[in-house]
Amino acid sequence: MSAPRRKPASKGRPQPKGGRSAPLPPSRRLPGVLTLFLVLMVLATGAFAWLSFGPGPSPREGGTETTVVLKHGSGLPQISEALADAGVIKLPFAFALLTKATGGAQHLRAGEYSIPAGASAFDILGMIRAGKIVHHFVTIAEGLSSAQVADLLNANPVLTGQVQPPPEGSVMPQTYDVERGQDRNDVLQEMVTAQDKLVAELWPARKPGLPYRNPREALAMASIVEKETALAAERPHVAAVYINRLRKGMRLESDPTIIYGLTKGRPLGRSLTHAEVVDPTPYNTYAISGLPPTPIANPGRAAIVAALNPAQSNDLFFVADGTGGHVFAETFEEHTKNVARWRQIAQSLKGR
Repeated sequence: MSAPRRKPASKGRPQPKGGRSAPLPPSRRLPGVLTLFLVLMVLATGAFAWLSFGPGPSPREGGTETTVVLKHGSGLPQISEALADAGVIKLPFAFALLTKATGGAQHLRAGEYSIPAGASAFDILGMIRAGKIVHHFVTIAEGLSSAQVADLLNANPVLTGQVQPPPEGSVMPQTYDVERGQDRNDVLQEMVTAQDKLVAELWPARKPGLPYRNPREALAMASIVEKETALAAERPHVAAVYINRLRKGMRLESDPTIIYGLTKGRPLGRSLTHAEVVDPTPYNTYAISGLPPTPIANPGRAAIVAALNPAQSNDLFFVADGTGGHVFAETFEEHTKNVARWRQIAQSLKGR
C-alpha cells in the first residue's frame, strides 16, 4: 500500500505562529501616514487662513476701534506682541508668519494706529505697512511768544519730554503734524528749522536800504508789526511807519514792547499804567531808542515779508480807527486829531 502524499507547501507568505497577521510593509503603511499629514496640513492651512483673514477680536472696552501705539525701533516680534497685548490679533506668531509670508517686515511703520473693531490680521498688516497712523496737530498762532510756545508744547498730552522756551522769534507759526509719543524737543526743533528756512529764503529778497544790520533785527521789527495789527493788508504800512521812525531817530513807542518786558509776551490782562509806560526797561520802546534787544514774539510769514518789504509811505504815526484797523498820519498835528477821534469812538463803545 503506498504512503499518502503530503499536501504541497503553500507558495505564499509563511503564516506567523499564533495566528497573528504580519505587519504591513512600508509600502502599505505610507498612504495612511500621507493621508494624515495631508489632513493636518489642510487643518493648519485653514487655521492660518482664519487667523490671517478672518475677523479679529472685538475691542476689549467696547466701542468701534482700539488704539495701538507701536514704538519706534520695534522689530516684528515686538510689533506682534504689542498688537496681541492690545487685543486686536489672536496669536502673535501667526501675525509674524503672515508678515514674513507676504513680504517680510521691512516696511512696517511705527506710530499710533486706530484699529477698527473686527479688523483681520491681514487688514491690520496693510494699515501698518501703509503707515496709516493717527495724526495729531499742534498749531502755533502768529504772535505767540516763545514762552507761550513752550507752554503749549508742554501741555500737549500726546507728546513726551519737556521743553524750555527757545530764543524769541525763532519759531515758525503754523500747524505741525505730530505723532503720539514724539519728543517735544524734536517738535520744537522742527519749528525752529522751519523759521530758519523761511528767513533764509526772504532775507536776500529784502528791499534795499532797510535799517537792519542782520536778520535778527528784521525779526524784531516783524514781531512788533505782528503784535500791532491783525490785518494782513495793514502790515506793510505799519512796518513803513516804524522804519520811518528808525531812520529819523524817533523812538518806536510801541505798547506791545512794554508788555513783553513785563510778561515775556503772555497776556497782561489789563491796560498799561503810566508808571509802566515811563519805566525804562530794556524792551520799553517809549524809553529806549531803536529796536528792542530781541523780537517780542514769533512773527508769521506775512509780518516778516512786511518788515522786509514795507509800503512806500512817509507816515510816522497810527492809531486805532474803531473798526479793527488803524488810521495813519504823517504829522503829529494830524495824528493828534486822529487820537481825539479815537477817544470819542472808544468812549461811545464803552457806553454801549
